[in-house]
Amino acid sequence: MQIGKAGRAVTSISTADASSITVRGRDLTSDLMGNLSFTEYFFLLTTGRAPTEQQTYFLDLLLVSIAEHGLVPTNQVARMTYAADPGNLQGAVAAGILGCGTVVLGTTEVCGEFLNGAQNRIEAEGITMSDIVIEARDSGKRLPGFGHPIHKPVDPRTQRILSLAEEKGIAGTYVGLARAAEKAVGEVWGKPLTMNVSMAIPAVLLDLDFPHSVLKAIPILARTGSLLAHLAEEVETPIGFTLAHYAEQGIKYEPQDK
Repeated sequence: MQIGKAGRAVTSISTADASSITVRGRDLTSDLMGNLSFTEYFFLLTTGRAPTEQQTYFLDLLLVSIAEHGLVPTNQVARMTYAADPGNLQGAVAAGILGCGTVVLGTTEVCGEFLNGAQNRIEAEGITMSDIVIEARDSGKRLPGFGHPIHKPVDPRTQRILSLAEEKGIAGTYVGLARAAEKAVGEVWGKPLTMNVSMAIPAVLLDLDFPHSVLKAIPILARTGSLLAHLAEEVETPIGFTLAHYAEQGIKYEPQDK
Protein backbone atom coordinates (compact mmCIF):
# COMPACT_ATOMS: atom_id res chain seq x y z
CA MET A 1 0.00 0.00 0.00
CA GLN A 2 1.42 3.35 -1.03
CA ILE A 3 1.26 6.13 1.54
CA GLY A 4 1.16 9.72 0.39
CA LYS A 5 0.87 11.32 -3.01
CA ALA A 6 3.16 9.82 -5.63
CA GLY A 7 5.57 12.03 -7.53
CA ARG A 8 7.34 11.28 -10.78
CA ALA A 9 9.90 8.52 -10.30
CA VAL A 10 12.89 10.65 -11.30
CA THR A 11 15.88 12.47 -9.78
CA SER A 12 17.81 15.31 -11.37
CA ILE A 13 20.76 15.23 -8.97
CA SER A 14 23.02 12.45 -10.17
CA THR A 15 23.49 9.16 -11.95
CA ALA A 16 26.38 6.77 -12.48
CA ASP A 17 27.50 3.93 -14.72
CA ALA A 18 30.59 1.72 -14.83
CA SER A 19 32.90 4.47 -16.04
CA SER A 20 31.36 7.80 -15.05
CA ILE A 21 29.44 9.81 -12.46
CA THR A 22 27.20 12.65 -13.60
CA VAL A 23 26.08 15.33 -11.13
CA ARG A 24 23.55 17.94 -12.19
CA GLY A 25 24.36 17.18 -15.82
CA ARG A 26 28.12 17.60 -15.39
CA ASP A 27 30.84 14.97 -15.29
CA LEU A 28 32.12 14.63 -11.75
CA THR A 29 35.72 13.70 -12.42
CA SER A 30 36.56 15.82 -15.45
CA ASP A 31 34.32 18.85 -14.92
CA LEU A 32 33.75 19.25 -11.18
CA MET A 33 36.62 17.69 -9.25
CA GLY A 34 39.50 20.15 -9.05
CA ASN A 35 37.39 22.94 -10.52
CA LEU A 36 34.80 23.68 -7.83
CA SER A 37 35.19 24.47 -4.16
CA PHE A 38 32.93 22.55 -1.79
CA THR A 39 30.83 25.69 -1.31
CA GLU A 40 30.27 26.00 -5.06
CA TYR A 41 29.54 22.29 -5.27
CA PHE A 42 27.00 22.48 -2.43
CA PHE A 43 25.18 25.30 -4.21
CA LEU A 44 25.15 23.31 -7.45
CA LEU A 45 23.91 20.19 -5.65
CA THR A 46 21.06 21.92 -3.86
CA THR A 47 19.88 24.30 -6.58
CA GLY A 48 20.99 22.74 -9.86
CA ARG A 49 22.67 26.01 -10.79
CA ALA A 50 26.28 27.13 -10.78
CA PRO A 51 26.67 29.94 -8.23
CA THR A 52 27.68 33.45 -9.14
CA GLU A 53 30.79 34.94 -7.58
CA GLN A 54 28.67 36.85 -5.08
CA GLN A 55 26.60 33.79 -4.16
CA THR A 56 29.77 31.81 -3.50
CA TYR A 57 31.32 34.61 -1.46
CA PHE A 58 28.31 35.07 0.80
CA LEU A 59 27.61 31.36 1.17
CA ASP A 60 31.18 30.93 2.39
CA LEU A 61 30.77 33.92 4.71
CA LEU A 62 27.56 32.60 6.24
CA LEU A 63 28.89 29.07 6.73
CA VAL A 64 31.94 30.44 8.54
CA SER A 65 29.82 32.80 10.66
CA ILE A 66 27.74 30.08 12.33
CA ALA A 67 29.86 26.94 12.23
CA GLU A 68 31.16 27.28 15.78
CA HIS A 69 29.77 28.90 18.91
CA GLY A 70 31.28 26.99 21.83
CA LEU A 71 29.63 24.35 23.99
CA VAL A 72 26.14 24.98 22.72
CA PRO A 73 23.49 22.24 23.25
CA THR A 74 24.13 20.60 19.87
CA ASN A 75 27.84 20.18 20.65
CA GLN A 76 27.19 19.05 24.20
CA VAL A 77 24.79 16.30 23.23
CA ALA A 78 27.13 15.11 20.47
CA ARG A 79 30.08 14.89 22.87
CA MET A 80 28.05 13.06 25.52
CA THR A 81 26.71 10.65 22.90
CA TYR A 82 30.22 9.98 21.62
CA ALA A 83 31.52 9.44 25.17
CA ALA A 84 28.82 6.81 25.65
CA ASP A 85 29.55 5.10 22.32
CA PRO A 86 33.02 6.00 20.95
CA GLY A 87 32.60 3.70 17.98
CA ASN A 88 29.58 5.60 16.68
CA LEU A 89 30.84 8.88 15.23
CA GLN A 90 27.90 9.16 12.84
CA GLY A 91 25.45 8.63 15.69
CA ALA A 92 27.06 11.42 17.71
CA VAL A 93 26.88 13.77 14.71
CA ALA A 94 23.24 12.80 14.16
CA ALA A 95 22.46 13.47 17.84
CA GLY A 96 23.83 16.99 17.47
CA ILE A 97 22.00 17.67 14.22
CA LEU A 98 18.70 16.59 15.78
CA GLY A 99 18.99 19.66 18.01
CA CYS A 100 18.72 22.03 15.04
CA GLY A 101 15.19 23.14 15.86
CA THR A 102 13.12 26.28 16.12
CA VAL A 103 15.11 27.60 19.10
CA VAL A 104 18.66 26.78 17.99
CA LEU A 105 19.82 26.98 14.33
CA GLY A 106 16.42 26.27 12.78
CA THR A 107 15.41 29.87 13.44
CA THR A 108 17.10 30.80 10.15
CA GLU A 109 14.20 29.18 8.33
CA VAL A 110 11.65 30.81 10.65
CA CYS A 111 13.22 34.23 10.01
CA GLY A 112 13.11 33.59 6.28
CA GLU A 113 9.39 32.88 6.54
CA PHE A 114 8.94 36.07 8.56
CA LEU A 115 10.77 38.20 5.99
CA ASN A 116 8.89 36.63 3.09
CA GLY A 117 5.55 37.04 4.84
CA ALA A 118 6.35 40.64 5.78
CA GLN A 119 7.21 41.49 2.19
CA ASN A 120 3.97 39.93 0.94
CA ARG A 121 1.92 41.89 3.47
CA ILE A 122 3.71 45.17 2.76
CA GLU A 123 2.97 44.76 -0.96
CA ALA A 124 -0.62 43.57 -0.53
CA GLU A 125 -1.78 45.70 2.40
CA GLY A 126 0.33 48.85 2.02
CA ILE A 127 1.61 48.58 5.60
CA THR A 128 5.12 49.09 6.94
CA MET A 129 7.53 46.94 8.91
CA SER A 130 6.83 49.19 11.88
CA ASP A 131 3.14 48.23 11.63
CA ILE A 132 4.08 44.54 11.64
CA VAL A 133 6.32 44.97 14.67
CA ILE A 134 3.64 46.91 16.58
CA GLU A 135 1.12 44.20 15.73
CA ALA A 136 3.47 41.53 17.07
CA ARG A 137 4.05 43.46 20.30
CA ASP A 138 0.35 44.12 20.87
CA SER A 139 -0.53 40.46 20.34
CA GLY A 140 2.21 39.30 22.69
CA LYS A 141 4.18 37.56 19.97
CA ARG A 142 7.94 37.30 19.98
CA LEU A 143 9.60 38.37 16.76
CA PRO A 144 11.96 35.75 15.31
CA GLY A 145 15.58 36.81 14.91
CA PHE A 146 15.70 39.12 17.92
CA GLY A 147 17.40 38.51 21.24
CA HIS A 148 20.55 36.64 22.20
CA PRO A 149 21.74 35.32 25.58
CA ILE A 150 25.33 36.51 25.06
CA HIS A 151 25.56 39.13 22.32
CA LYS A 152 24.06 42.39 23.61
CA PRO A 153 23.26 45.01 22.40
CA VAL A 154 24.49 43.75 18.99
CA ASP A 155 25.44 40.42 17.50
CA PRO A 156 28.79 41.13 15.81
CA ARG A 157 28.17 38.44 13.20
CA THR A 158 24.91 40.06 12.13
CA GLN A 159 26.45 43.48 11.66
CA ARG A 160 29.42 42.08 9.72
CA ILE A 161 27.15 40.13 7.36
CA LEU A 162 24.78 43.01 6.66
CA SER A 163 27.58 45.54 6.36
CA LEU A 164 29.34 43.39 3.76
CA ALA A 165 26.08 42.91 1.88
CA GLU A 166 25.62 46.66 1.73
CA GLU A 167 29.26 47.30 0.91
CA LYS A 168 29.28 44.81 -1.96
CA GLY A 169 26.00 46.05 -3.40
CA ILE A 170 23.91 42.91 -2.99
CA ALA A 171 21.66 44.24 -0.23
CA GLY A 172 18.15 44.34 -1.62
CA THR A 173 14.57 43.92 -0.46
CA TYR A 174 15.23 41.43 2.34
CA VAL A 175 18.31 43.07 3.84
CA GLY A 176 16.28 46.28 3.76
CA LEU A 177 13.45 44.54 5.63
CA ALA A 178 15.87 43.20 8.23
CA ARG A 179 17.31 46.68 8.78
CA ALA A 180 13.78 48.11 8.99
CA ALA A 181 12.81 45.46 11.54
CA GLU A 182 15.93 46.24 13.59
CA LYS A 183 15.02 49.94 13.69
CA ALA A 184 11.32 49.32 14.37
CA VAL A 185 11.96 46.84 17.19
CA GLY A 186 14.15 49.35 19.03
CA GLU A 187 11.52 52.08 18.65
CA VAL A 188 8.47 49.94 19.46
CA TRP A 189 9.94 48.16 22.47
CA GLY A 190 11.73 51.30 23.61
CA LYS A 191 15.02 49.50 24.10
CA PRO A 192 17.62 47.85 21.88
CA LEU A 193 16.96 44.19 21.16
CA THR A 194 19.77 42.27 19.50
CA MET A 195 19.06 41.30 15.92
CA ASN A 196 20.79 37.95 15.85
CA VAL A 197 22.56 36.14 13.04
CA SER A 198 19.49 34.04 12.24
CA MET A 199 17.84 37.13 10.75
CA ALA A 200 20.88 38.25 8.77
CA ILE A 201 21.42 34.86 7.11
CA PRO A 202 18.06 34.53 5.31
CA ALA A 203 18.02 38.25 4.48
CA VAL A 204 21.23 37.89 2.48
CA LEU A 205 20.36 34.49 1.03
CA LEU A 206 16.95 35.64 -0.22
CA ASP A 207 18.46 38.77 -1.77
CA LEU A 208 20.93 36.49 -3.58
CA ASP A 209 18.12 34.31 -4.96
CA PHE A 210 18.75 31.26 -2.80
CA PRO A 211 15.68 29.02 -2.74
CA HIS A 212 13.71 29.01 0.50
CA SER A 213 14.24 25.25 0.79
CA VAL A 214 17.98 25.81 1.29
CA LEU A 215 17.71 28.27 4.20
CA LYS A 216 17.73 25.68 7.00
CA ALA A 217 20.37 23.64 5.18
CA ILE A 218 22.97 26.39 5.71
CA PRO A 219 23.13 26.23 9.52
CA ILE A 220 22.87 22.42 9.42
CA LEU A 221 25.83 22.16 7.05
CA ALA A 222 27.86 24.73 8.99
CA ARG A 223 27.21 23.15 12.37
CA THR A 224 28.11 19.70 11.04
CA GLY A 225 31.66 20.98 10.61
CA SER A 226 31.63 22.20 14.20
CA LEU A 227 30.27 18.89 15.48
CA LEU A 228 33.06 16.99 13.78
CA ALA A 229 35.63 19.34 15.32
CA HIS A 230 34.20 18.80 18.80
CA LEU A 231 34.13 15.04 18.31
CA ALA A 232 37.73 15.04 17.12
CA GLU A 233 38.64 16.95 20.27
CA GLU A 234 36.56 14.55 22.35
CA VAL A 235 38.93 11.76 21.31
CA GLU A 236 41.95 13.70 22.60
CA THR A 237 40.29 15.63 25.43
CA PRO A 238 37.22 13.72 26.59
CA ILE A 239 34.72 15.92 28.41
CA GLY A 240 31.45 14.20 27.48
CA PHE A 241 31.06 12.48 30.84
CA THR A 242 32.18 15.68 32.59
CA LEU A 243 29.35 17.54 30.89
CA ALA A 244 26.92 14.86 32.03
CA HIS A 245 28.32 15.05 35.59
CA TYR A 246 27.86 18.82 35.80
CA ALA A 247 24.31 18.45 34.51
CA GLU A 248 23.56 16.13 37.42
CA GLN A 249 25.24 18.52 39.85
CA GLY A 250 23.37 21.50 38.50
CA ILE A 251 19.87 20.01 38.71
CA LYS A 252 18.28 19.62 42.12
CA TYR A 253 15.97 16.70 42.80
CA GLU A 254 12.61 17.82 44.08
CA PRO A 255 9.95 15.27 45.12
CA GLN A 256 6.63 15.66 43.35
CA ASP A 257 3.79 16.90 45.52
CA LYS A 258 1.09 14.32 46.03
